[in-house]
Amino acid sequence: MSRSRAVGAVLVAFAACAAGGDMRFEDWSDGATLRLDYHHAGRAADPAAATPAEETAALDAVVREGPWPGGRQPQLDLLNLGAYRFEVRDRDTHRVLFASGFGSIYGEWETTDEAKRERRSFHESLRFPFPKKPVQVDLFKRSPDNAWRPLALFVVDPEAPTVRREKVSDRGTVWTLFENGPPESKVDLLILGDGYTSAEMQKFHSDAKRLVDILFSVTPFKERKSDFNVRALDLPSLDSGIDRPSDGLWRRTALGASYDIFGSERYALTFENRQWRDAAAQAPYEFVEILLNGETYGGGGIHNLYATCATGSGSSPYVFVHEFGHHFAALADEYYTSDVAYGTDTPIVEPWEPNLTALLDPAVLKWRDLVTPGTALPTPWPKEEYEAFSKTIQERRRALRKAKAPEKEMDALFAEELAWSKPFLAKAPYGGVVGAFEGGGYRAKGLYRPSSDCIMFSRNLDRFCPVCARTIERVIDQRTGRSR
Repeated sequence: MSRSRAVGAVLVAFAACAAGGDMRFEDWSDGATLRLDYHHAGRAADPAAATPAEETAALDAVVREGPWPGGRQPQLDLLNLGAYRFEVRDRDTHRVLFASGFGSIYGEWETTDEAKRERRSFHESLRFPFPKKPVQVDLFKRSPDNAWRPLALFVVDPEAPTVRREKVSDRGTVWTLFENGPPESKVDLLILGDGYTSAEMQKFHSDAKRLVDILFSVTPFKERKSDFNVRALDLPSLDSGIDRPSDGLWRRTALGASYDIFGSERYALTFENRQWRDAAAQAPYEFVEILLNGETYGGGGIHNLYATCATGSGSSPYVFVHEFGHHFAALADEYYTSDVAYGTDTPIVEPWEPNLTALLDPAVLKWRDLVTPGTALPTPWPKEEYEAFSKTIQERRRALRKAKAPEKEMDALFAEELAWSKPFLAKAPYGGVVGAFEGGGYRAKGLYRPSSDCIMFSRNLDRFCPVCARTIERVIDQRTGRSR
């Protein structure tokens, strides 16, 4: 039988396994964490040059880390989020022991023009409870038709002499922002910092506390704060700030973060996967936020990998929450008028992300149960007027970057944009309802978002729309073992 599986069949099988299985966590795991490192390499297809896509994943290392921070209930991830997915199976019985969806830097890079011209590799990791017996790890990639296609298979023998078992790094100091219970019963968030020198550790502490407080002032994180533990790790860098190649700035930092990722001046990530993973292993974590010591607007977020946020910008509160939405709940960008690094000329297919759709049939709409009764689909909104205003903002934004203007001028521009867009979107017809509003996912036409405004659409920090908020709550429920 083919190893490719339709999404529905996968979820039905996992649900049956979770409901009818009698294998306890202690039966198959010793309670530690296994980290499987691999190299993800290839290139994207280029129809113009008649070159096919190439994609491989090759094992790098198996690492034994500290106690598993997740729950002891069956962890089979029924939310169906992520461009990739992995399943851990018992080698003897083929029973699924663990499964999770995720995103990757490779998956984002392959949508850029560079990926059509060059081959590249990225270091990635999968983490799951350390097994007592050999397991098979199947790695899948989501295809455009939303079916899972096999990408790689790894066999892991927990007794193999090649498993790295050295003491976890102690090159940083772990401290607690707040703790509501043992890691296995809570969602564990770890805050890292990059570009903070030893003399700036107090600034890191202040930035972490300030931004975490903001996150938990926003619904639904506000109401679910008791389901979280938040810790931080002090990691001094030799230099203050992070790399910004477009300005000729290079820094020696703890985690190697940089702006200008994939040619986007505001996109900031680190490619040093092993480096930050080794450091993070000093604390229990399921989600990671990396604070970047810089004033220039920027950040990034990848589902089940990490989120980043430059802490000195006037927009830092918004960036922190928005990018964490990507990382935590796989929420898609709903905006479409600003410049992005990704190609947007491919055919539109139904997105897997929970807050975008290309299908307006009320019978199959993803969020049909949340649509306000009587709301038209598509839902009217003053799209042309919004686009005209946004065009002027984006032109001024590019001019400020080209002139290398002080960051306070960019902050002022974004404040001006928000002062106009927030009341404009709120007062527009259908401004407070759930429907299907055209424009989202970097596309002006053909993709629809649930609400006229949301943290995933604009810099309005007031709210996640009901669809995004529900997805966040579902992730919290899954991680804490709750059912609704």
